[in-house]
Amino acid sequence: GAICMFTGLVREFGDQSDVQAIELEHYPGMTEKQLQNIVDQAKQRWPILASCIIHRIGMLKLDEQIVAVAVSSSHREAAFEACSFIMDYLKRDATIWKKEVAEEAHWVEAKQSDAAKADSWNT
Repeated sequence: GAICMFTGLVREFGDQSDVQAIELEHYPGMTEKQLQNIVDQAKQRWPILASCIIHRIGMLKLDEQIVAVAVSSSHREAAFEACSFIMDYLKRDATIWKKEVAEEAHWVEAKQSDAAKADSWNT
């Protein structure tokens, strides 16, 4: 068996340089349902034994953990792929908004590259 885990951290760059922190907001109730839907989709594709998504909300400083995704499976490849799939879909589908805090605060727009990465699972 295998356990695969991804942990995302606050970076000092994003849409703008010199990011000092980020602020994350979400739509309570809806976001949790969306995350469960993503896990359910992953379970339809891979033999997942267990999974966990933790996504922080609020003000986060540089190098703090934002998100953790863990997936266990009887097979290494399934754990890796399901973990990657969950992160790609989370970035595209979860109602979580990010504001970069630097010289000026800036709400981050959805990225076409994130949508394309999630869409690539359908090919």
